[in-house]
Amino acid sequence: MAADLTFNTPSGQTIARELLIAYLNTGTVAAPVWSPLGKRVEDSSTELDWESEITRDILGSTYGTLKKPKITQTFDPCDLDGADAAQLKIWNLAVKDQDAQALAAQDMLIVHFYAGESTTPFAERYASCMIEVTGLGGEGGGNVGMPVSITYGGTRTTGTASRNAETGAVTFTAS
Repeated sequence: MAADLTFNTPSGQTIARELLIAYLNTGTVAAPVWSPLGKRVEDSSTELDWESEITRDILGSTYGTLKKPKITQTFDPCDLDGADAAQLKIWNLAVKDQDAQALAAQDMLIVHFYAGESTTPFAERYASCMIEVTGLGGEGGGNVGMPVSITYGGTRTTGTASRNAETGAVTFTAS
């Protein structure tokens, strides 16, 4: 088992939300292009469902079990923006093509920029995520929104990420 990671932020300082970013692969598996999700989204967090079960034996002792978590994340509101590569890919798959199979097999990366080394933070790649568009529209005079719900799935590969200081391009390196 690998050594525990530490937070790479100053002691006593809280961690900025901007240091936890989900990316959608808008390139290919062989040549991934990691595009951030969440532009114009005010609040989003991953939910972990451990499918806990608590039992009590005949002697009155209580025991609990957990399974590996089902991890989901919602992005709502998610106003459309023509410069957002992740939204554009999702819109084309969901609205234009209605390609359910492709939407259920998306490559995602979660980068914890606050954990591990500051130049190579902890990252986890999920090979087959399900992306659901849960609506499209909005209030008159407002913006067109496309709320998205993601279930992280498939093979989980952990490693590190690096971000190019000039271009912002993210590279994932498996452990």
